[in-house]
Amino acid sequence: MLTAQDHSRIAAAISEAESRTAGEIFCVLAHEVSRYREIPLAWAAIVSFLLPPALVLAGLHRLALADIFSSWTDESLRSVENLILRALSTYALVQAALFLCVALIVALPSVRRLLTPRALKRHRVRQVARHHFTASGLRLTDAQPHILIFASFADRQVELVAHESIHRAVGDAPWNAAVAAVSDGMKSGKPADGFIRAIEICGAALAEHFPPLGPARNLLPNDILET
Repeated sequence: MLTAQDHSRIAAAISEAESRTAGEIFCVLAHEVSRYREIPLAWAAIVSFLLPPALVLAGLHRLALADIFSSWTDESLRSVENLILRALSTYALVQAALFLCVALIVALPSVRRLLTPRALKRHRVRQVARHHFTASGLRLTDAQPHILIFASFADRQVELVAHESIHRAVGDAPWNAAVAAVSDGMKSGKPADGFIRAIEICGAALAEHFPPLGPARNLLPNDILET
């Protein structure tokens, strides 16, 4: 997703930003945070359970009723029972075929991503981002503010997680601007530019509220992590 030159540019931007603050900035770019394996099954179940009844309600039941009554009039009760059994069997086979076909189609990565609810993507990205934030924070003390800029390329979601003390001091405006910068970079096909702009925004906010307190202590890697 990123070239070696992109990695160098982002690392240089983080180094520059951190030189003016006591805070740390960490960046992660994931290709995709989840396979969303439940999505093909969910769509297959929805279509297979709702489409056949919808067809019946749309008017196909008239044909079935006509067949039943004609059979009742012209043939024996056994013929009517066989007709009902065939109808129910056909209904079940249609449901099974729909389930299988929809599941296979939605399992295609591009279709699966398209049909995955945006809210679910946001939730999964937020979960993974917070996991990375917690893991990176194990190297720091509570007194060391740090920011994680996390983006998922396939999910087209960006999450910024900041130390609680940073939120209290800075507010939401810089973080919203940083998230927008990464999102714009990903949409334009220049994710590195988006990350660099976000790093500059976050670095300026940290420098204003958390100036350096002594020699720089680079406890988190400056190179962006790709997963």
